[in-house]
Amino acid sequence: MEVLTLLLCLLLTAFQAKIVGSQTTDDWLYSTEGTSEPCGGYMTDAMGELFSPRYPNNYPNNAQCIWTIHSTGNTTVSLTFVDVDLETCCDYIKVYDGPSTFHPLLGEIRDYRNQSFNSNYSDLTVFFYSDSSVTNRGFHANWVFESCGGYMTDWMGELFSPRYPNNYPNNSYCTWTIHSTENMTVSLIFNDVALETCCDYIRVYDGPSTFHPLLGEIRDYRNQSFKSSYNDLTVLFYSDHSVTNRGFHANWTFVASCNGNCGLFLGSCACDDVCHRFGDCCPDYDDYCTVSTTSEAPSDDPCYNYTVLDDPWRATDYQNNLVLMCDQHVNWFGWYRLFIHGQSVQMPDTCVDMNKCGTRAPLWLNGGHPKVEDGVVTRGVCGHWSNNCCSFSSTSIRVKACPGNYFVYEFVEPSDCYLAYCADVGSINTTYTTVAPETNSSVPHPQCGGHLYGSGLLSSPNYPNYYHDNAYCVWYLSAQQGQRIFLTFADVQLERCCNCDYITVYDGSSTGHPKLGKVCFNDTTHQVFHSSSRYLTVVFRSDYSGVSHGFKALFTSSLTADQGRVDCSSDNMVIVIQRSYLNSLGLSANDLYVDDHLCRPSISSTEVVFSFPLDACGTTKEMVNGYVSYTNNVRASPSQLGEITRQSQFLLRVGCRMEPDTMVQIFYKASEIINANITGTGRFNASIAFYTSSSFYQQIYGSPYEVNLNQLLYVQVKLNRPDNSLDLFLDTCVASPNPDDFKDRSYDLLRNGVR
Repeated sequence: MEVLTLLLCLLLTAFQAKIVGSQTTDDWLYSTEGTSEPCGGYMTDAMGELFSPRYPNNYPNNAQCIWTIHSTGNTTVSLTFVDVDLETCCDYIKVYDGPSTFHPLLGEIRDYRNQSFNSNYSDLTVFFYSDSSVTNRGFHANWVFESCGGYMTDWMGELFSPRYPNNYPNNSYCTWTIHSTENMTVSLIFNDVALETCCDYIRVYDGPSTFHPLLGEIRDYRNQSFKSSYNDLTVLFYSDHSVTNRGFHANWTFVASCNGNCGLFLGSCACDDVCHRFGDCCPDYDDYCTVSTTSEAPSDDPCYNYTVLDDPWRATDYQNNLVLMCDQHVNWFGWYRLFIHGQSVQMPDTCVDMNKCGTRAPLWLNGGHPKVEDGVVTRGVCGHWSNNCCSFSSTSIRVKACPGNYFVYEFVEPSDCYLAYCADVGSINTTYTTVAPETNSSVPHPQCGGHLYGSGLLSSPNYPNYYHDNAYCVWYLSAQQGQRIFLTFADVQLERCCNCDYITVYDGSSTGHPKLGKVCFNDTTHQVFHSSSRYLTVVFRSDYSGVSHGFKALFTSSLTADQGRVDCSSDNMVIVIQRSYLNSLGLSANDLYVDDHLCRPSISSTEVVFSFPLDACGTTKEMVNGYVSYTNNVRASPSQLGEITRQSQFLLRVGCRMEPDTMVQIFYKASEIINANITGTGRFNASIAFYTSSSFYQQIYGSPYEVNLNQLLYVQVKLNRPDNSLDLFLDTCVASPNPDDFKDRSYDLLRNGVR
């Protein structure tokens, strides 16, 4: 009968852990040959580090390690190598764009050249190989998840290139779709564009995907704006494999549209024939509705039934003698409207220089453009060649002027090749300026949002009185280098519609960073947020109807590592505060106490240390967002008599939040002024034992524990410090006939909690 050796691999609480750069034995895909040393793993944290085995000491021979980094949501993986020292002839690192080495190879590394890689989707795989002789220091790399693309449904917001305002990465391919509802269209304005103009670009499409009509392409900044014809607008950002720049920043807003709604009142604006009299026309009224219309535009009117013609090479300032265009090969049908870079333009009606508009003899309109009241007219078309502005007299076309100051053309096949219809960049129509929805009130609204530093308070406009309709406020919170920001909502009273008025919190310096959460209605329960860096962004939006008292939130920042720390386990909390930090505040080590003033610290020449069990010294325990959280406060109240008074001059929030098998710090609201918070990490302490029977009376102490096939196993796991409010979860149990090898011949008895 075959004998198996049993190993219990992983014990977790019911709360799953996330440690930056962590890995478990379940993740080890390879080991260095001839040793039991693990390498490789499956990484799911938002940021972390990769090292070659034994780094910074020399890696072993015959190493074969695979790491797969998996992101979630609309994020990709960005990997940067900060140190590489290999045997360049024979050892190497390969990076693949996907969850395995069968996916496309992004690059191979044998020496250090500050290499970085970006996945196109959610996964990046790193393979490290060393041969049988000569080793070196190895490598060190950092990864981070980056937001790239998404599906936006908020009525107002911002778009950023990855890492903006820092340089975007190479090989970016991001797609955002902005979706409005009902009678709303999407208006998009680019406020900043800095790209590698030769090779990187932004494209905007009039619809929910890149298969819809192209409204324009952007390679540099010219205050470009775009507007969808219906509910959707799609933005594509592309960068090639070399040279990057700052990127772009754009704002979008939903605006009521008259497209298909002529003669109607849409609530916030009107598309009827009296809107000019009352001054409430929708922004695109003149685009779609004549002044006298009271019904939908006729389906056969070319002003509302045209094809967008937006080839960038048709511009009158474009020239490329190596690639010449010919409109004789185009299958022309129906009416067309000209656009350049998303802007409405018209045909030139004066002579155009030769070799412009991407062709030899550019075509221009001979006879001038009509007026709206002229209806459809016929005009001649000329092509400039051999210094003769009408050297080619091409086939005439029909033209119509439309309400909204644009023209449509019934283009036909030109008489010869290397003739092409031009688009006059000097006629760019700037009447389509995007405006934010207006409110019905003439009372000026208070300013909101701004840049805040360190700690303080933020609130909705007019708080605690009612905020106004169509509010859009952005607060950019920041702290010192090395600190994190903690935000808690003390009061929230918003319109009872979570898609109407709400607050969004982002983990970074702008709304382009990952979303931490959304706050709406009157819910302040569990609304506690902490950043992963020294930046946090808060956005408040209200729609066009229904208001309430608003919100108030408090924010503060953590201590830096050289000022203090907290170390937590499931047994104890240890708070360490540097005396140099206390001295900077004019405080003595003897002034400090926690919520239970009988718990006194130990004091050295450099540190003040509180150490106590989690259920002692006034520590409170709460369930927050599914986590178990322990909090306490460090206070200081110096007095001449050395007695503790009720009025505290100093408050330091200290807390631990238990995630799977780790704890991290969290901040809670306090009625006193909070000087700072302190962060820390720790692990649950648990034990496991095997027993001979279901009575769990006789424990087995031998190791390894050898069992027979089909034998029943009796396992007991427990926290070293009992806590009836916690559940334990046995995750993985494997068996092997070889006590030194649980990789090549292992048998899953329990995997991810399932037999």
